[in-house]
Amino acid sequence: MKIGFDNAKYLKIQSEHIRERIAQFDGKLYLELGGKLFDDHHASRVLPGFCPDSKLRMFAQLCDSLEIVIVISAEDIEKNKVRADLGITYDEDVLRLRDEFISRGFMVGSVVITHYDGQRAADQFRHRLERLEIRSYVHYLIDGYPHNVELIASEQGFGKNEFVETERPLVIVTAPGPGSGKMAVCLSQLWGENHRGVRAGYAKFETFPVWNLPLKHPVNIAYEAATADLNDVNMIDPFHLEAYGKTAINYNRDIEIFPVLNALFEGIYGENPYKSPTDMGVNMVGFCISDDAVCCEASRDEIIRRYYAATNKLADGADNEQEVHKIQMLFNQARITTATRRVTVAAAQKKEMTGHTSAAIELSDGTIITSKSTPLLGCSAALILNATKHLAGIGHDVRLIPQSMIEPIQKTKIEYLGGHNPRLHTDEVLVALSVVSQHDEQCRRALEQLPLLRGCQVHSTVMLSEVDRKIFKKLGCNLTCDPVRKK
Repeated sequence: MKIGFDNAKYLKIQSEHIRERIAQFDGKLYLELGGKLFDDHHASRVLPGFCPDSKLRMFAQLCDSLEIVIVISAEDIEKNKVRADLGITYDEDVLRLRDEFISRGFMVGSVVITHYDGQRAADQFRHRLERLEIRSYVHYLIDGYPHNVELIASEQGFGKNEFVETERPLVIVTAPGPGSGKMAVCLSQLWGENHRGVRAGYAKFETFPVWNLPLKHPVNIAYEAATADLNDVNMIDPFHLEAYGKTAINYNRDIEIFPVLNALFEGIYGENPYKSPTDMGVNMVGFCISDDAVCCEASRDEIIRRYYAATNKLADGADNEQEVHKIQMLFNQARITTATRRVTVAAAQKKEMTGHTSAAIELSDGTIITSKSTPLLGCSAALILNATKHLAGIGHDVRLIPQSMIEPIQKTKIEYLGGHNPRLHTDEVLVALSVVSQHDEQCRRALEQLPLLRGCQVHSTVMLSEVDRKIFKKLGCNLTCDPVRKK
């Protein structure tokens, strides 16, 4: 795909900037990590060229000087809160994250259980950590947090928390999801370090919004679309503007909480080393955009993708009208409609022309390939076959999988497995194609094209099954569907 982001430059200057921030304090920095570390696919979609694990690679350059602290809220443990993208509870994700970090050579120092107020489930999780020989600490609920600064920055506030013992100059504080209490852990540690004679520092590492891009830049609007369910709003940082006379972009929650943070820093240090919430950040991603037009186009596609994701949830019965309305408003700011995305238009035209549910994909060279449902294949399965045939230089009329092979599969689905839809899904087509490829050169060539679908835009005129959605995700395609259920 077209590249709009210099990933090598990002790895270099981001790690250098974090080293500089560590040096500003007494060789100790608590870095609150927002967003995803392993698989930041949002960033890779809106900044083509950004690798989903770029942040992990960047931290690998600092591996010997950092350790990781994983934070989880006792309230989330009690509620069995689940990560929607992985389908696992937050407490299970803590263990998953720890294993992932360690397998990549990072040191995971401990787990901190926040918002603790004697929750039985939290006690059970802590006992489980002990059995696994994982160090754990608890941080308590503080009355009036975060506004009761006098209590918070005292022995009865942060002083009640168990001080997290750390060994290395850079401490990454991360969590399975938002609302876990990462910032409170960092601030509590600053208070504890200060009482031990160490003037430790705090910084925040979030990729979006990009502080040195314009407020209405498509990359920043795409971030608002991605967080429409949280109703985050990008804003000009008034504290930064007043302090420096320069425009910087932040979001409402950081700007609203800054006066409180300012008072907390003064309570801990006697002064605040930062003049604005933007000052607290260390994000250098905006300096690494190599082709702004490419990133703008990709971001517009992402806004539309988020719109379809929200309308699909609504069609499934979710109570998210506000999220849908928010993204529709963002359409106006970005000056786009769903017709801005070429595959959306192509799929609709194919459906109108054939009278069948249809799908379309835009390949890396801009070629649009379409498909429709047939008695044998669903539109998504047909689309993968059509796209791989085109990429392999195989004629459109060539049938890669013989009907004699498809019909027995359909019989098994309906007669033996009790299914109602005889058409083959994408996974079934790919398995059949793999079997035939053992003896058919054209099938083998078609399969070899699958990596070329990564990053391609796909649209279907009907909501696809979970199986089909997962296949497109594994292929790296950016899929959207009209909010129409299959009949």
